Amino acid sequence: MPTIIPTIDHNTWLRAKFDDYCLLVKHKLNITVVFSSLIGYLMAIGTAANIYHVVCLSLFGFMVTGAANALNQIFEKDYDRQMKRTANRPLAAGRMGNTEALLVAGIMGIGGISGLWYVFNDLAALTGALSLLSYAFIYTPLKRISPIAVLVGAFPGALPPAIGWVAATASFGYEAWVLFSIQFLWQFPHFWAIGWLGAEEYEKAGFKLYPSTRDRNQHTALQAILYIVALTTTTLLPVFAGWWSYYFGAIALVLGGIFAYYGIRLFRQCNNQAALQLMFASIGYLVVLQIAMVLDRIL
Repeated sequence: MPTIIPTIDHNTWLRAKFDDYCLLVKHKLNITVVFSSLIGYLMAIGTAANIYHVVCLSLFGFMVTGAANALNQIFEKDYDRQMKRTANRPLAAGRMGNTEALLVAGIMGIGGISGLWYVFNDLAALTGALSLLSYAFIYTPLKRISPIAVLVGAFPGALPPAIGWVAATASFGYEAWVLFSIQFLWQFPHFWAIGWLGAEEYEKAGFKLYPSTRDRNQHTALQAILYIVALTTTTLLPVFAGWWSYYFGAIALVLGGIFAYYGIRLFRQCNNQAALQLMFASIGYLVVLQIAMVLDRIL
């Protein structure tokens, strides 16, 4: 009988490859980072924003963050295999090799940073590079050494809105520090809720993150509440300085109260359901707060 050579469905292959690249750059998380960068840009430029700069900032911001995420998966592929949540990532599952992933990371990283420099300014490019390098080469390996990785990772995680501001103004001034501080403080209750939910898998894979399975208690929940209070206070300070209106202040206060409510629920219940609710509350809080920031600035 003649040998049957299987045909290759190119459309299926391309779709699978596209899906793997999306997973490599963590496209869903990446979109939220781009959103934060655009918030910083719109805060600075207001109604003077133009579509060309919005598209460029979105594209180059996506590329820089995608490069950091790809490097993260290169370094952690052996650990990702041990966690159900990450086992299907292309490197962990063996569908992509390190060389291909490194090529993608290099093209996106160099292209994104170069684009920020060419279209915007050198300070935006420098801040983008700092975010990429600190996430990939400091935060990522530190996760297997000490829970301080959560603190260290909060720095690159807080840079996107500041990058947007710097792209528009070429200055890392008071306003950029405010935007940075808000996102910096927000990350602690957000990531502690995630850590609460994934503590077993993180420990199984050798990550030393906070909270561990031993730390899922009222002490951790209380810390989350205290950070939410500090976060709410930080959003109100620019109101008294005249940077934002009292209308925004009222919205920020209500949002902070809702966020704190879910922190208190975690304190009282200390279970995964309450941690999951806190995680979703944190996401909703940041999105609504940032939209309110821009609307207050331009209206």
